Amino acid sequence: MISRSKIKVRYAETDQMGIAHHSNYPIWYEVARTDLMKKMGMTYTQIEEQGLIVPLLELQCKYISAAYFEDNLIVEASLKNATAVKLEFEYAIFREGDEKPLNVGRTLHALVGKDLRPVNVKKEYPELYQKLISAVENESPLLEEKKEE
Repeated sequence: MISRSKIKVRYAETDQMGIAHHSNYPIWYEVARTDLMKKMGMTYTQIEEQGLIVPLLELQCKYISAAYFEDNLIVEASLKNATAVKLEFEYAIFREGDEKPLNVGRTLHALVGKDLRPVNVKKEYPELYQKLISAVENESPLLEEKKEE
């Protein structure tokens, strides 16, 4: 399952040259990841209401070319891997109409309780685990495809 979120680069997100600042890309990943979760049939709010939180463990972000003020971007997100205690997402950011990404990345997240201890979602939340497993994108992982281009 892949989500596609639209972002328009705002003036506040750019530097003096009109180029989108590198710190915005992880925020755009989060927009796409949140949209993906909704597409999977759950929201972060629903997950948190069950007593789970999904903190970031790792972030990888590769800048290929610049995004500029007022560019219309498409941020693709997919769930690459889901285990009982971790989720790995992949991202690709495109200028609308372009085939090659300007940016690719991945994030790794833990599934923990409010006490920040890992929770075995497979055992404790089997319905949630099943939704996650069924959403894993195996056929065409975004990051692997985009690296080859």
